Amino acid sequence: MPAALGFATIALFLLLTMTKRVSVLVALVLLPVLAALAGGFAGELGGMVLDGLSKVAPTGIMIAFAVLYFSLMVDAGLFDPLIRGLLRLAQGDPLRVTVATAVLTLCVALDGDGASTFLITVSALLPVYRKLGMSPLVLSGVVCLAAGVMNMIPWGGPTVRAMAALKLESSDVFTPVLPAMGFGIAWVLVASWLIGRRERRRLGALTGPGEKTTAGEPVAASGAGPVPATAPTPGDGPGAVRVAAPAPRRLTLFNLLLTVVLVVALILEVMPLPVLFVLGFAVALLVNHPTWEQQQALLDRHAKNVVLVTTMIFAAGVFTGVLTGSGMIGDMAEALVSVIPDSLGGHLPVLVAVTGMPLSLVFTPDAYYFGVLPVLAETAHGFGTDPAEVARAAVLGQMTTGFPLSPLTAATFILVGMSGVQLGEHQRFIFRWAFATTLVMTAGAVLTGALSL
Repeated sequence: MPAALGFATIALFLLLTMTKRVSVLVALVLLPVLAALAGGFAGELGGMVLDGLSKVAPTGIMIAFAVLYFSLMVDAGLFDPLIRGLLRLAQGDPLRVTVATAVLTLCVALDGDGASTFLITVSALLPVYRKLGMSPLVLSGVVCLAAGVMNMIPWGGPTVRAMAALKLESSDVFTPVLPAMGFGIAWVLVASWLIGRRERRRLGALTGPGEKTTAGEPVAASGAGPVPATAPTPGDGPGAVRVAAPAPRRLTLFNLLLTVVLVVALILEVMPLPVLFVLGFAVALLVNHPTWEQQQALLDRHAKNVVLVTTMIFAAGVFTGVLTGSGMIGDMAEALVSVIPDSLGGHLPVLVAVTGMPLSLVFTPDAYYFGVLPVLAETAHGFGTDPAEVARAAVLGQMTTGFPLSPLTAATFILVGMSGVQLGEHQRFIFRWAFATTLVMTAGAVLTGALSL
């Protein structure tokens, strides 16, 4: 009975959220409550909900202050010098511009928010692409690859959801896959170089030496073109995201040093992640906005993003708390173990990683991580595999490279909309490169012991 009730709850959750009949938050809270009542767990319901909420509380705190911290840094213009420097180094060469696109996205995506990453990178680089006559598909595709890999950071969507769904720490999920993430970053740079070289050749075939691009500028024999005299910044144009003036140079240096120290402390796990982000944000807020009015204005600007993310995390705590406390997930896993051949059971983490990206085109992130992943983790546990290993596999595959391609995530439409490309064209152009990223990182995880084969 609990297994059947659990499968029915997850199926109904997927149906309602994928057809947009109800919001994900409503489904996460009400469906497990109704299932618990139907299963005769009414007397235990309060305790199960509180247990689930208490276990995701550290994750909710971490993501709230991480969003605030990096939103402050974006407002302060921390990434503007990087943008201008990369454009100067690119020197109008399509290959260099493409690689610079990847590097810029890798850096900006540290905020863990795909929407803001796309807003900053596309608004900064699209005028350059247009001036050189480069295809906007190259821009959307390379940004997709780089943002996908960086989405693995502990305050990014996939890792946060995986930790919340399975009640794990970042040391269980993220730290072991750091080397694999390095493999992914290296592959993204190689892929961007190959894509840029192809784009340089395409432009060279369209415009020979001494001829003009659509922007009316001479193009060298290599396919290189001029660099705009004034490089756009995230605060320019219709895609602008900054609402505050750029910080003075001394503040920019301080913000850079603080961010580097924070990232190093996160990797070394000097303190728990929630504590580090709480302290980091408090220091950054005091230094960048010393008056009460300024501090309140920044909190008002970014309150919506914080509320949207944290409420989802706590709603997930209700969902997993009820399904776990009632025994539904355990019984569901036992049912799956009984039908999966023993020969495949030991390879489940690798299978989850490899199939994760195609599944991202079918499942929303919430549906996969909160509805499917707990069952997969318990199933793997039945075969003697650590559930944390399945969480790592899910992060490597399901949304790491899938979210900038999936029609089920809103950020994808920000990327294709600002780039001026069709979703289908974008998917056809970059899918094989994105799937290759998943394969490279999965192989890296196996080689470094994060996943067992």
